Amino acid sequence: MGGDLGPSVTVDGALVAARHLQVALLLVGDRAAIENELARHPVASLFHRIDVQIADAPERIEMTESAAQALRRKPRASIRVAAEAVRDGRADAMFSAGHTGASVMAAHAAFGLLPGVDRPALATIIPTRKSPAVLLDAGATVGCRPPHLVQFGVMGSAYARVALGLAAPRVGLLSIGEEETKGTDLTREAHRLLKDAPINFIGNVEGRDVYAGEADVIVCDGFTGNVTLKLSEGLVETIESLLHDELAATFGGRVGSVLARQAFRRFRRRVDYSEYGGAPLVGLNGLCIVGHGRSSAKAIANAVTMAVRAVHEDLLGRLSRDLAGLAARSHLEARPAHVAPSTADPAAKRTSPLEHS
Repeated sequence: MGGDLGPSVTVDGALVAARHLQVALLLVGDRAAIENELARHPVASLFHRIDVQIADAPERIEMTESAAQALRRKPRASIRVAAEAVRDGRADAMFSAGHTGASVMAAHAAFGLLPGVDRPALATIIPTRKSPAVLLDAGATVGCRPPHLVQFGVMGSAYARVALGLAAPRVGLLSIGEEETKGTDLTREAHRLLKDAPINFIGNVEGRDVYAGEADVIVCDGFTGNVTLKLSEGLVETIESLLHDELAATFGGRVGSVLARQAFRRFRRRVDYSEYGGAPLVGLNGLCIVGHGRSSAKAIANAVTMAVRAVHEDLLGRLSRDLAGLAARSHLEARPAHVAPSTADPAAKRTSPLEHS
């Protein structure tokens, strides 16, 4: 029921993905509205060998509502019912293009956190000059501490191995300078911790280098990540609009635009968010994909495809194993060094574990 375009594109995109992947669907929302959308599709051609069920959820959370208050007031809201369906094993993953805050809170309440995780993160795929990269957090956790960014780096690395097929993703920390002394207290301390994390950490990444392609995973707090993402979307739309205006201004430009049509299409595909569908909410003990509010049917289909791939490639298992490695390393580093002074040295000082640590 969420998203700017309502259930019509959600049903269309979900059916396309289900038919292509031969997976079952549980469409959550107002039963009458969903049945009306399903009625537009020929049963014989679309539903053949596809299990499509409806979970009736008469309430919905509007974009203007407070997520926390709305979830308390509306126990049968579609996003809450969807999260509970995954929690109860009636579905393997969920997708929503609706209220992002409500999606995060409903999934968090239903699934809980993976061991070793303090805060979840939205891991979105962005285009770069060389190859796609993962940016996280894109808006799930605004107030972060340094250990949270380390966890994001570990989870982003695990997700990049699944989504991008990389053996050893290069992880960078978004900051205002390449030097580790640059940035805020948050980024400086996170940089120090990330150097010792079990990932391929390459150091700081400046804002101008986000799209250069030198890092496969870019780590930041949710506020910075969301601003970066929205700024990038607006910039792409502005560039496309300016380019269209310039090419349409002269006869030569119009001819050139016709000749370069294929190149423009390839450019659009490289920067189009709908190519990836959505962002997984990593760190939870369940799979949740959060889509753009303007998600088209194509974006919905790709988001469902992303969810299916995450299930088949055991994204939760990979995240758990990598986080366990981080926890083990942190535990070893946190252990105090018990030094036994030599009794032969009268100047030897007996110190307590607290002094060592």
